[in-house]
Amino acid sequence: MKTTKLCLPLCLCALCVFITTAPALDAAKQTNFLFFLVDDMGWADIGANGSTYHETPNIDRLARSGMRFTQGYAAGSVCSPTRASIMTGRHPVRVDITDWIPGQANRPANPLLHPDDRGHLPLKEVTIAEALKEHGYQTFFAGKWHLGEKGHWPTDQGFDINIGGHHRGSPPGGYYSPWTNPALKAKRKGEYLTERLTEESVKFLEERDPAKPFLLYLSYYNIHTPIQPYKKRIDHYQAKAAKAFEGKTPTEPEHEGTNRLRQDNPALASMVAAVDDSVGTLLGKLAELQLNKNTVVIFFSDNGGLSTLQRGRFGPGCNLPLRAGKGWLYEGGVREPTIIRAPGVTQPGSVSHKPLISMDFFPTMLDLAGLPLKPKLHVDGRSLLSQLKGNDTGNRTLHWHYPHYHGSSWKPGASIRDGDWKLIEFYHYNNSELYNLAKDPGERTNLVKRNPRKAAELSAKLSAWQKQMKAKMPAPNPDYKPTR
Repeated sequence: MKTTKLCLPLCLCALCVFITTAPALDAAKQTNFLFFLVDDMGWADIGANGSTYHETPNIDRLARSGMRFTQGYAAGSVCSPTRASIMTGRHPVRVDITDWIPGQANRPANPLLHPDDRGHLPLKEVTIAEALKEHGYQTFFAGKWHLGEKGHWPTDQGFDINIGGHHRGSPPGGYYSPWTNPALKAKRKGEYLTERLTEESVKFLEERDPAKPFLLYLSYYNIHTPIQPYKKRIDHYQAKAAKAFEGKTPTEPEHEGTNRLRQDNPALASMVAAVDDSVGTLLGKLAELQLNKNTVVIFFSDNGGLSTLQRGRFGPGCNLPLRAGKGWLYEGGVREPTIIRAPGVTQPGSVSHKPLISMDFFPTMLDLAGLPLKPKLHVDGRSLLSQLKGNDTGNRTLHWHYPHYHGSSWKPGASIRDGDWKLIEFYHYNNSELYNLAKDPGERTNLVKRNPRKAAELSAKLSAWQKQMKAKMPAPNPDYKPTR
């Protein structure tokens, strides 16, 4: 939490209470955390989830050593909302960050005005870094932040160290130096950003105080645009694509956009490989420093892979068998590659099919660290401890609220998943779609007309949740001027 100046007697008094009530830290027994957050990586981008074009041996090895979740969800289909949800354990609607920062401006060509939301994560929010720091943790952040201007950067939100985290969502100046990142100066010409972030993370592990537990939060800019090849891997994927594929990349319409239907982009694949190399380096360093037995490793992405764009162009990635991608509330936009390795808790090679969502990481980390949960803070998250031990029973109801226009050709809407049923409401089109994810994870068969009662039931639940959360809704655009 944020520090507050106190008078000396009060400080001494508080210190006495701390000394008499808090157990002494034993770094060998404390739980450390290494959190990998990838940008724009789709559920299907890793070998463990079925990719054959992308090669991710280190990530796949991590999955075999821990628990892989087939239905891990981001709270948002774009970056900033999900990042806020991980930091706080609170739904993006509650934090009032429902779009990427700063988002798209309202336009006369759109029939709806999307609502304004916050341009930063408020300092009053308590982050997982602050919650762990209260208990003596060292906290390190590297990579993409995208939760506000200076004054709201990682070091203002509980992290002791910030390497490269600032207000921008894409890497300023690109992935190769000389870049223009205000929080990270390049060491040499042609330096690759992901390699540098990995080096800094390794340096932290080597130079940290061994008497204290740590949170290392490595938030990659990869594989966000601009799509720039990772030079050490691009030749391999170009040759692989030339051998494996013939003809043009297949596509299909997705509402008013176009969706890519094949993973065949060498540049993107090389960027995935850069992440995999980094994961391998960090896991190797944990083993070298004998930190494997008390370090929880979490691997996640902030939203689905970018596969759709407007005006006849399509994105660089493909999320099949899931539908659509980044920006969309179809499964391709919100279902993420998710792995947790918790020594002594997860069984190697185990798989969980029960849904989780990004708010769950906050209470789960507290629980795994043996620290008291703070349900008034992480009010929308649940501890996954039982699930990590193999208990997949029970259903969950999850909600997404994205009342904004997005460049992927997504239009304002919201969705709810209740058990196996999922309803998506499109406010722009004034219609809805219903799917049974157990039978149709690719969301190909709209059941609204076949099962109107279930659609009405889910719509009522979604509306009640929105009212409870005081969710901001789109409104008619008085300046609307149709372009066709």
